[in-house]
Amino acid sequence: MNKSKKIFIFKMFMYLLGICATVLVLKYLPNIIELTMSLDKFRNYIVSLGKLGTIVFIFFQILQTVIAPIPGEVIQVAGGYIYGVSLGLTYTTVGMLLGAIIAFYFTRLIGDSFIKKLMNKKNSKWLNDIMDNKKFSIILFIIFFIPGLPKDFLIYVAGLTPIKPLKFFGILLVSRFPWLLASVSVGSNLHYRNYTSTIIIGSFALIAFILGIIYKDKIINKLSRNNNYKESYKIS
Repeated sequence: MNKSKKIFIFKMFMYLLGICATVLVLKYLPNIIELTMSLDKFRNYIVSLGKLGTIVFIFFQILQTVIAPIPGEVIQVAGGYIYGVSLGLTYTTVGMLLGAIIAFYFTRLIGDSFIKKLMNKKNSKWLNDIMDNKKFSIILFIIFFIPGLPKDFLIYVAGLTPIKPLKFFGILLVSRFPWLLASVSVGSNLHYRNYTSTIIIGSFALIAFILGIIYKDKIINKLSRNNNYKESYKIS
């Protein structure tokens, strides 16, 4: 079997796997969202699974990274609520990185045309500008670091660029780590009823998130601006 035929078979297998995964997720997504909206319900579910609970928790974090509608902050807070800061941060980070790997290589291996079609939407044109920017890596870091900015789809978009995988995952890890730590810490403090710490950390994170939401259009316009293209973007 020649190399091109092997690549074709692999791509077809990945397409079928993606279709099956999409059907299952769409079928059970309402149940998943309902489960993750309650810390106590989610914790009881994970604990009830025993040793398998850790794998399922990491799977939920993977799913959140790959599929945006699942509330990421809830999963991250739940990590601290269930496992404490150290283990919660470890499992959350592992899940985020595995999800990012899946999304990144989905684009690189089989999904580039699909992602490009999504980018043709009017409210996604700014993505083309930052992809062409020589400071793409720095822009990635800023968007991933500032709460409230549209970042989930960027993992897929990064797969369209020539950025080296290790460099991309390094940027993702370093930029997201402080906020993962903050979310996990809130969850741990909630579990141990350290409400003062919870209020301090939670308030700081909430203020940062609100500021990110308020100024996201200005930030995106500034990051995507270049000499040849001066369109103003409003991110929805």
